[in-house]
Amino acid sequence: MSGAAIVGIGATEFSKDSGRSELRLAAEAVQAALADAGLTPSDVDGLVTFTMDSNAEVAVARELGIGELTFFSQIGYGGGAACATVHQAAMAVTTGAAGVVVCYRALNERSGRRFGRVAVAAASMPTSGGIDNGWHYPMGLATPAAMVAMAARRYMHESGATSEDFGRVAVADRKHAATNPHAWFYGRPISLAEHQESRWIAEPLRLLDCCQESDGAVAVVVTSLERARNLPHPPAVISAAAQGAGPDQFTMTSYYRSDMASLPEMGVVARQLWRQAGIGPSDVRTAVLYDHFTPYVLMQLEELGFCERGEARHFIADGALEPGGRLPLNPHGGQLGEAYIHGMNGIAEAVRQIRGTAVNQVPGTGPVLVTAGTGVPTSALILSAA
Repeated sequence: MSGAAIVGIGATEFSKDSGRSELRLAAEAVQAALADAGLTPSDVDGLVTFTMDSNAEVAVARELGIGELTFFSQIGYGGGAACATVHQAAMAVTTGAAGVVVCYRALNERSGRRFGRVAVAAASMPTSGGIDNGWHYPMGLATPAAMVAMAARRYMHESGATSEDFGRVAVADRKHAATNPHAWFYGRPISLAEHQESRWIAEPLRLLDCCQESDGAVAVVVTSLERARNLPHPPAVISAAAQGAGPDQFTMTSYYRSDMASLPEMGVVARQLWRQAGIGPSDVRTAVLYDHFTPYVLMQLEELGFCERGEARHFIADGALEPGGRLPLNPHGGQLGEAYIHGMNGIAEAVRQIRGTAVNQVPGTGPVLVTAGTGVPTSALILSAA
């Protein structure tokens, strides 16, 4: 994948009520990303988004005056699609299917459809997903928090992790968000005590274990490394990109696996990443890990090889994830602290880290790891300097 790079990033403001349509948000983010890349809509011949995005590629193309498209794609599985959009864009560029591909995600999740609420239709759709949901929705497991709570409880039982360990993830994210002017929780760090005092959502998940509901949009521009050298910003080289689904995979929680307290789909991705990039976990400068729920950050650390199975609670115990730690987590604040844009804002942060322009810049020149949604078929990237 090293023949492709991210050369532009753009975003709207992150809010709880955008006051405009998701299509307009998408157009604004794409336009901003192209301007950042020093390109125009006429340069674009590829678009990639999520199946959950309400804005079809051709609609975004019309709004911006993009002409012919030679590549367009949509990735499923919600947040698991985030890094996969870049993965597919890179494949299109390196195979010659397209020259400039923009990946985007726009949503009014707070003012519009709220993902945290029960969606009855999800269990009645005439699809395999509807059948899958039909097994657990009638049991009351009908929101993401409720589903993840089951896996989190099993993980606690097997690893000895506690609610305080989950809270350390939230504290690290909010410390980073507190110094990021673009973050919703700018200027509002939390203590571990405040995490422990927050109300239960679905035990063992507290309010501060759960990501935000946000309005906003993010877009990134992918092109060839050769073309990137002539553009305004240092390219963020896509050193590795991968997707993965595990055995007996369901979505949010694979209840029928023999081991419910792990994320084997992330293991599938990790093995590909390290092989493609020719590096290991110890080489990573900072990790932008998908943090829709704090327990899944601990599980990811184990699947990605930063520590052994069941050891994540010890790995993070000494502030490893906080500013100045040995693996700073989500320097932008993550989805717990900055905004929940289905992981796309995490990719933008990784690009800023490579450029050296991040608000909370992590020292060094090493690669940056980005992961997508967990509990679902997922994806990840390793970005490096040219």
